[in-house]
Amino acid sequence: MTAPGIPNDFTLSTRCFGGRLASIEDEVFAAAAMGFRRLELGLGDAVTNMDGLEESERETGVELRSMIVGCRDPQQNGGLASSKLGSLSSEARERALNSVRRHVRLARAWKCPLIIVRGSKTEDAKALKQALELEARIAREGRSAELRAEVLEFVVRLQKQGQRQVEHLCRSLHTLMQEHPDVKFAIEPGVDIDDLLGFDAMGWVLDDLAKLGLGYWHDVGRIHMRERVGLPGQAQWLSTYAPRMLGVHLQDAAEDEAERPLGLGEVDFRIVREALPRQVEKVLEIAPQHGRAQILQSVQFLLDRGF
Repeated sequence: MTAPGIPNDFTLSTRCFGGRLASIEDEVFAAAAMGFRRLELGLGDAVTNMDGLEESERETGVELRSMIVGCRDPQQNGGLASSKLGSLSSEARERALNSVRRHVRLARAWKCPLIIVRGSKTEDAKALKQALELEARIAREGRSAELRAEVLEFVVRLQKQGQRQVEHLCRSLHTLMQEHPDVKFAIEPGVDIDDLLGFDAMGWVLDDLAKLGLGYWHDVGRIHMRERVGLPGQAQWLSTYAPRMLGVHLQDAAEDEAERPLGLGEVDFRIVREALPRQVEKVLEIAPQHGRAQILQSVQFLLDRGF
């Protein structure tokens, strides 16, 4: 099933290519050669050259299915303007809104139906310092039961203290979804302990924007990394938010590394498979240092486990 050219039902993130290919045209043909007929525009170190998209799609049958907000913006001081939808600064929020609007315009032009928004970090200096201290202790002492409990307590407190930022995030998303009622938006949880979109906050945002149709986007690697330090794991996230899910990023994870090829980490994919709704977008997203062989092995891994 993973022989070149034989179609599979998964979506491939362009993040998997890294800087190996120069343009979206090259990426479309490479994806098609591996059996993919669906692509996601993912985050990379550089902005992808989109010349030749329409022609390569027409020739291969590949279609652009999803886009992560930020993929058309260059990194600035280690961050993206679009990650500030929940900022306490009105200027930063407006820059973030304009970035998302530009992504939506491009998505429409490229006939891409799904927009994925990722979470934002707290802007509280004291909380950021505490997060760094906890992460340093984890690296130094390991993940003891006592330290995992401290991390959980910190994240619960962080979400409560960060409610103003979460409210700003909801207002920003509300504005965008009212402006673009024909576009499907999904929100993905953060990976670090200083990200505001933890388990509880995700529920607040989804509930607040349920009438506008905001969807949930699961990330297997991000949730596994959070679970390792004492936060809610795959089963809890999936049992709670799977009914609102529009898609999932499939990757393995172990130790301090996510985006591993599937089967080379610690994730229990049985839990993931059993919880996934049938029609969600299933996106393979592994780090760009892994090549074609690892991508094909990951597809076979999924097929062997009934995905």
